Amino acid sequence: MKLKTRVLFIFLLTSFYTYAQEGIPVYSDYLSDNYYLIHPSMAGAANCAKIRLTARKQWFGQDDAPSLQTLSFNGRIGERSGAGIIVFNDKNGYHSQKGMKLTYAHHIMFSRDEVDLNQLSFGISGGLIQNQLDETKFGTTFDPLVFGSIQKDSYFNIDVGASYNFLDFYAHATVQGLIETRRELYTDYESDNLRKFLLSAGYVFGKSESITWEPSILFQIFDKTKEKSIDLNLKAYKNLDFGSLWAALSYRRSFDGAQYSTGSGVAAQKLQYFTPIVGVNVKNFMFAYTYSHVTGDVKFDTGGYHQITLGINLFCKKERYNCNCPAIN
Repeated sequence: MKLKTRVLFIFLLTSFYTYAQEGIPVYSDYLSDNYYLIHPSMAGAANCAKIRLTARKQWFGQDDAPSLQTLSFNGRIGERSGAGIIVFNDKNGYHSQKGMKLTYAHHIMFSRDEVDLNQLSFGISGGLIQNQLDETKFGTTFDPLVFGSIQKDSYFNIDVGASYNFLDFYAHATVQGLIETRRELYTDYESDNLRKFLLSAGYVFGKSESITWEPSILFQIFDKTKEKSIDLNLKAYKNLDFGSLWAALSYRRSFDGAQYSTGSGVAAQKLQYFTPIVGVNVKNFMFAYTYSHVTGDVKFDTGGYHQITLGINLFCKKERYNCNCPAIN
């Protein structure tokens, strides 16, 4: 009975993740120079076009453990427009989803010259997502609720957002899953409201010839369940002759949790985990490694979550902005 209670607790505690699995889950990969992955208004906001490939694996040694791969490209179109595309594959046990997002962004420059950064951006993404449930591996006896085949369902949704970049300061606001979507595959178990709000901001301190520091936050809330979480981040950059070295530490804390039985009483726990990231930029190439570790008394296993990010910057402007703004320069 105690084991069943703990399993139920883990299910409740990770329900925040479960809801996030509709569309691209929001992990910490945006800190690997990839704010476009969560904010459509960042498409084409930088002075380089960017290609980013990520691969994430959770719970090594566990069968059918969650895994995620994303490939994104975004860049400038003309003087005031940007465009981007994201494709992703997300698998979690018998459930998987594949999708693609196309983005258009408009950028308004308030600067009097091309090196002072003062830019307001608006973006919109249209996404097509296919959910799949593989019931061929259930291995159960006859059950009228189990079809025993692979079920698929596709739906469309929209993300909208705005960004403001002023010298060393930035702020973003995005609504993901703007429209309510009728999904036939999970219609009896989940709401059609997938709307999620993301708010983030940060500032870069220091001089470019020494170590620069970038504290930032990300706040997210789910409209239907009112679940909330916050990321507290700190990045450090060191410019070198060949490029730059950088490292980051992110702490995510959910405002919601669950209770579980300890055998002698009842305790409560909220989802929280630490994510260290290390990365290197060599000319126009970028590599980053991310490791996330969940804390608390009740966990699925003692392992962490691993992620690799590869990136290439293309078509860069010769003149960089006169600011400490790594996401833009």
